[in-house]
Amino acid sequence: MAVGDLKRSTSGVVLPAQVSSEIWATTQEESAVMAASRQIALPGSGITIPLITGDSAADWVAESAEKPVSHATVSSKNMTPYKLAVIETFSMEFRRDLPALYAELARRLPNALAKKFDNTVLSGSAPGSNFDVLTAAPVLTVDGTNTYQDLVAAFSAVAAAGGDVSAWLASPAFQATLLGTVDGFGRPLFTNSPTTDAVVGSILGRPVYGTSRTFPASTTLGDTVAVAGDFANSAIYGTVEGIQVDVSDQATVNDGSTQVNLWQRNMFAIRAEIEVGFITRNVNHFVRITDGVVDTP
Repeated sequence: MAVGDLKRSTSGVVLPAQVSSEIWATTQEESAVMAASRQIALPGSGITIPLITGDSAADWVAESAEKPVSHATVSSKNMTPYKLAVIETFSMEFRRDLPALYAELARRLPNALAKKFDNTVLSGSAPGSNFDVLTAAPVLTVDGTNTYQDLVAAFSAVAAAGGDVSAWLASPAFQATLLGTVDGFGRPLFTNSPTTDAVVGSILGRPVYGTSRTFPASTTLGDTVAVAGDFANSAIYGTVEGIQVDVSDQATVNDGSTQVNLWQRNMFAIRAEIEVGFITRNVNHFVRITDGVVDTP
């Protein structure tokens, strides 16, 4: 975008004055990963989290016999926070003359952080060490045939690794597959009523978090359309101070290779940022669900 592109003459902004206060915007999703996972307080220097990997075991004993001795097993894992940030610039006239549009854009800006966080965890590369992603999770296919059995297989795979599916993160494409799954009488398996339920609320008794975030694409296995896993017990995220939002009209901003003096141009900038970390106890406590459609390279 050109410097100061968000001004009154911005291409695509068509808001007659009489309706400028009525902005119809798609509701931004919050982070589906964060919603399904457990949160902890995270110091700026990172943290070492103790993990219980096995419990002590009791056993039956005869009268006057020695009681068994058993020990729990423990380990630890490090979590390091990394900073996510975005800056957006506006002209003063844009805020003055299109206040409702400006307010909506400003409100949505922190959601860019949630989107990048989810995209990184679900399909990206870690920003550094001690930050886990789910791209290495085992892969299973749900392609619309034998759907119920395929979902049980995903549940079983997590259980076999010592986890328990607590949530499903489902793309619209995956939900469409489930909405089309019916029993022998043509009744939907995953909704109460096809005429009143537009989304899948749960799968095998576990909640579904709908998300339109980017899942991994593949030319060999099919595209990932969902992730199932033990988010409640095996996925942990932490933030240092939560989302920070700051506004300045005095700073100088580097927009690509162009340096912008906000005061000189009658502009201001909004900066949103968060320091966040994410780890899992075991990546095998999660399963990536693919659609089984292999794209042609």
